[in-house]
Amino acid sequence: MSSITLYLFFFIIPMIIGFVIQGWLRKTFAVNDQKPIASGKSGAEVAREILDGNGLGNVPVQPSKAGPLSDHYDPRKRALFLSEQVYAGRSVAATAVAAHEVGHAIQHASAYAPMTIRAAIFPLAAFGSRSWFILLIAGFFLQITGLIFAALVIFSFAVLFQLVTLPVEFNASRRAAEQLQVLGLVANEGEVAGVRQTLTAAAMTYVAGALASVAQLMYFVMIFMGNRD
Repeated sequence: MSSITLYLFFFIIPMIIGFVIQGWLRKTFAVNDQKPIASGKSGAEVAREILDGNGLGNVPVQPSKAGPLSDHYDPRKRALFLSEQVYAGRSVAATAVAAHEVGHAIQHASAYAPMTIRAAIFPLAAFGSRSWFILLIAGFFLQITGLIFAALVIFSFAVLFQLVTLPVEFNASRRAAEQLQVLGLVANEGEVAGVRQTLTAAAMTYVAGALASVAQLMYFVMIFMGNRD
């Protein structure tokens, strides 16, 4: 397989898939953000109700200042942060995203194993994502096999983090859908479908990210093994 073919297969195609899925997410969110939720509750209110219903009254719900789609649960602060559009929004999309982030808080409270594993990997993954490429370039230029190998090992932790993230995200979405129905926060099949569409599109962005990272790692491993031969 030529270097151009390898680059196309392991870089360009995953990148295109990622762009397509990101576009799908934005379109899906925009469509469902235009659909008012029958409960009339804001994303912040939905999050608060689910948290309280699961004995998590000590977890605050705060607005995020990081912009659109910056919604997240911070396990270190034990707090939920929602983007302005979700925090104040009273739409199907805002309800879905808020419930999903609460799913992470429930995971944390119940010591959900994949989330615990992801937290343990995070320091190595964060270091790897910042430093691996510098080591890789240095290894190739200086022709030091050990540096190249170290770079790939370090990067593998970042890839592993993204793979472990997949069950965490899909499980949070499942919990979100269940909680919304159990607590009566979605009123009809149309709202259930809109929530499902929003959560599925969001989850697929993580699949695309993991696919791109795995492909990138495989590309450099194949180049490394080819150079050794």
